[in-house]
Amino acid sequence: MAVTSKPSTFRAFRNRNYTLYFTGQGVSLIGTWMQRTGVSWVVYTLTHSPLMLGVTVFASQFPSFLFSLLGGIVSDRYNRYKVLLVTQAASMVQAILLAVLTLTHHFVVWEILTLSVILGIINAFDVPARQPLVHELVNDPVDLPNALAFNSSMNNIARLVGPALSGIVLVKFGAGICFLFNAFSFLAVLISLLLMKLKPYVPSPIKKKIQSDLKEGFTYLKNTREIAMVLLMLSFLSLLVLPYNTLLPVFAKVIFKGNAATYGYINSFIGLGAVVGAIFLASIKPEKSLKRVLLINTIIFGFCLMLFARIGYFPVAMLFATLGGFAMMTQTTICITLIQVNSDKNMRGRVMSFMAMAYFGMLPLGSLLIGAVSQKIGAPATMFCQGMVSLCIAAIFFNFLIKKKPPIKVPETLLEEELLNN
Repeated sequence: MAVTSKPSTFRAFRNRNYTLYFTGQGVSLIGTWMQRTGVSWVVYTLTHSPLMLGVTVFASQFPSFLFSLLGGIVSDRYNRYKVLLVTQAASMVQAILLAVLTLTHHFVVWEILTLSVILGIINAFDVPARQPLVHELVNDPVDLPNALAFNSSMNNIARLVGPALSGIVLVKFGAGICFLFNAFSFLAVLISLLLMKLKPYVPSPIKKKIQSDLKEGFTYLKNTREIAMVLLMLSFLSLLVLPYNTLLPVFAKVIFKGNAATYGYINSFIGLGAVVGAIFLASIKPEKSLKRVLLINTIIFGFCLMLFARIGYFPVAMLFATLGGFAMMTQTTICITLIQVNSDKNMRGRVMSFMAMAYFGMLPLGSLLIGAVSQKIGAPATMFCQGMVSLCIAAIFFNFLIKKKPPIKVPETLLEEELLNN
């Protein structure tokens, strides 16, 4: 359904609960990106091993994949608000432990990896509770697309600011202060949650026969080629191309002869491209073929990776880092949108869970693979090959992506689809 009124650009903030949520999450996400950047830099500084960078990403993300289905069940069966209070408090404790270990200089790599695994498990329960909670924070459904738009902007701005701050702090004060900032950032979330005034929680009836529901979802996926092909493409990209950022510490320190600040700047330029990508996707017209946009951006991403891998001059390389961030963000978002638009309403939950498995399951495995390959042939050659693989994936799915299908209802903006889903 299209929104016919033209309320304020910032209309989501007329909802007190959402304003609190946005403020707390905005601070916390910056801290999260600071910690993520700091962990990768510390591990690479200790080991000088691209393989260990892959192991680090694997340790932080694969547990989320393993426990995501359980996390989704918990989110559906229990009070999401209380689940979020628990997961945010647990994340703060994890950050405090990481900060204490680092500040006391009594730590080894396996301790950092263990804490990364713990955070991955926490996130498996945090994300399924946090994302749907936004729908409960706006009083008027008309405000929901605007709230989701600001959520997307908040995530990408944090990706832009967090790594840059982390790079500066790493050089000036060390990794421990990065982790300590992240720990304190969770106070903003917890305080914002405690200040909210939500409607009384009404428990949902517990659904049984989970295995039957999953089997039905697999059957639906098998019989719906339009969704299956996008999922397959996303799986290939997540396994072989998207883990390119695993190698960024190597480029910062070895290729560009820089330090932690250099690594932070690279991530920030990628974040800048992602912000532009979010704005671009929000402005796409309903008649625009998303599959063709996906094809074009997959090709652009491939060339950006190949050029970034071969250019040793930092300013020019950052141009391709920004374009790569733009293409990467639009790729994943369009895949998710195509899956949502083409799935039946009563199947969307299960289809999206398969999407999460294709994305979060393949990324950590891909990080391990990319790290191992880079150990053998070097980071530049590995990233160049990833660019070529991206072009190959575009060629393999070319006919599918340019083929027209019967017209379907497409939301006026990609974000409005979230409103239609609910």
